[in-house]
Amino acid sequence: MEKFQDVKKASILGMLGNIILLIIKAIIGFITNSQAMIADAFNSAGDIFSSIMTFIGNRVASRPGDDDHNLGHGKAEYIYSMLISIVMMIMAYQVMKGVVLSFVYEEKYFFSIWLVIICFITIIVKFFLYLYTNALYRKHHNLLIKANCQDHRNDCLLTTLNLIASLFSLRQVYFVDGIVGILIALWILVTAFKIFKESYDVLMDKSIDGETRNKVYQIINSHPEIRKVTHFNSTPVGYQYQISFTIFVDGNLSTFESHDIANYLEKEIDKQIPEVYLTVIHVNPVEIENK
Repeated sequence: MEKFQDVKKASILGMLGNIILLIIKAIIGFITNSQAMIADAFNSAGDIFSSIMTFIGNRVASRPGDDDHNLGHGKAEYIYSMLISIVMMIMAYQVMKGVVLSFVYEEKYFFSIWLVIICFITIIVKFFLYLYTNALYRKHHNLLIKANCQDHRNDCLLTTLNLIASLFSLRQVYFVDGIVGILIALWILVTAFKIFKESYDVLMDKSIDGETRNKVYQIINSHPEIRKVTHFNSTPVGYQYQISFTIFVDGNLSTFESHDIANYLEKEIDKQIPEVYLTVIHVNPVEIENK
């Protein structure tokens, strides 16, 4: 399937790019004792883990339905997204801890032109990875890709802050480096909480959003032969939903005619609304008074 192949490519590209960035950031960060660069290196380590989880989660989620998992394995991407968010929270704590300790013990910061060079390299690499994954997310609406896309975007912004801190150090203003380290940690934490919440909502079978629900009702209401709709339910299946509801039609219709209405409506909803994975409709008769 095209979606899973695209996610696989994105995870591999992200992994390779982040491994290279992690190595050069860590070397220069520890040599110069730049807390912002060390924080950035931790962020790249987290990105590598995210790419690995994306690769594994995508592989599991791509498996078709079987006897034990009738609706497929789509929720795997949310389980692995949640793991990504938890690791990101741990990373944020470690970065914050390192920055605070550097303030307490007043560790000296050494400026190097390599700090500036690496910032520029990171921004360029991450910007192109962001454009690539953002295009894939708009195409497939996959949470694993969304998590990676947000990582790349955040890295561009945070490394820009890192660059600013490096330039400030040229004027012997060193406290900006620590502040940027804290900002990076907070940013990682906020992003992690957002991914965690979105994953949690799906794993707890959060109902379909109001906008998509209204689209379904608009299609139903376009059929005047349907007199009433009840028992509307939805269950997330990966990034899509299985929906079910009961329609009431003229009781004088034959069984074939009433079920033909339901069958046509199911196909119409599945075709027009990409958020819907499967539509199941139960048909009930309603008494129509003859005038």
